Amino acid sequence: MRGPVAPPQVPLALSRAEAFADLVQDSVERLERHWPQLADIDFLVLEVPRLDGATDGWSDEPVPLGGTVPAGEGKRARVVVYRRPVEIRTKGRDERAALVHEVVVEQVADLLGLTPETVDPRYGED
Repeated sequence: MRGPVAPPQVPLALSRAEAFADLVQDSVERLERHWPQLADIDFLVLEVPRLDGATDGWSDEPVPLGGTVPAGEGKRARVVVYRRPVEIRTKGRDERAALVHEVVVEQVADLLGLTPETVDPRYGED
């Protein structure tokens, strides 16, 4: 008998990319309760950051875990979380969820011009 290992509604059926996107969405939903203006920001997950600015393809800069794109002419502001750099730095789902939340909080704070502690008073707590 061949077929899926688990039915589609079971978390096992999610790909790693889908599970990661769910972590980002969970983090955003936690923050939207206190910051309704986040509804005007697009949250994206990309695999890895681009190598812009490095002339030979290599740089001594650390690999970013996330980034922001401010709103422009007719374009919404964006927060980007890079999946692979976050996954490499974490061992399990709980640790990954905590790091994703930290990255989202840091990027939202940067975009809003606030400190991460203002965006989420529990920021940095273990």
